[in-house]
Amino acid sequence: MPDIAMPKATSFSAETPPTGTSSWSGYRTSASYERELERYRQGELQLKEIIARDESAIRHKDEALQNQALLSSESNHRLLNDLQIIVSLLSLQSRATANAEAAWQLSAAADRIAMIGKIHRRLHSFNGPTTVGFRGFLEDLCSDFSALLCSGERGGRDIAVDAAEVDIPTSTCRSLGFIANELITNAAKYGQGRISVCLEKTAECSYALSVTNDGAALPADFDPAAQKGLGMRIVRSFVEQISGKLLIGRADRNQGARFTVLFS
Repeated sequence: MPDIAMPKATSFSAETPPTGTSSWSGYRTSASYERELERYRQGELQLKEIIARDESAIRHKDEALQNQALLSSESNHRLLNDLQIIVSLLSLQSRATANAEAAWQLSAAADRIAMIGKIHRRLHSFNGPTTVGFRGFLEDLCSDFSALLCSGERGGRDIAVDAAEVDIPTSTCRSLGFIANELITNAAKYGQGRISVCLEKTAECSYALSVTNDGAALPADFDPAAQKGLGMRIVRSFVEQISGKLLIGRADRNQGARFTVLFS
């Protein structure tokens, strides 16, 4: 049998494509793989460094927020303590004063400052919201005021609350709280019988907060702007702050007085 010549095996270099091949798009060398892996390693290291910096920044921000919350809590606690000290001093001075009118004014000042503390505590107990459910806020405020009336020399008075369930901006809620406090104070001082506090929505897409008391009606020519009492000045000031409108009239059955604040 004649010998059959076997073809020689062709060997390929790791650096060059096969002989006779001008281009080979799928061809990769081991060196190119090593370079690509090195790029991935460098990218991974950079990502880890970025993540570490971000985590460190987040930890610092969390610590700063916790410190800020702690400082805010301590500040509020000190403020409420200072207000309570002022209330106690005014109450002591009121009881030590022989002049009945001066004693009443000092007692009224103590009540106002006590209410400031209660409003501040209640609003901050909601963890700084942008809005507050005003019905619950108003019910709590009237409950606190009723307790003050029962503990004072003016005797207990029934305060009825009829309020719609609405969410009101915190800043507006604070102003309305002071307005309601002053109007209830006036009703307790000058009116008789039950005091009614009402919040309802009007047809003009606004709200009406009214305080009504029984007793003698206000004179037909009563002008709140002409009143020199501190209470009415406080009411007018807070009504202006919320861009509201103050209306004064007679209560049901033409008895007593009704003070109404319109706001939106």
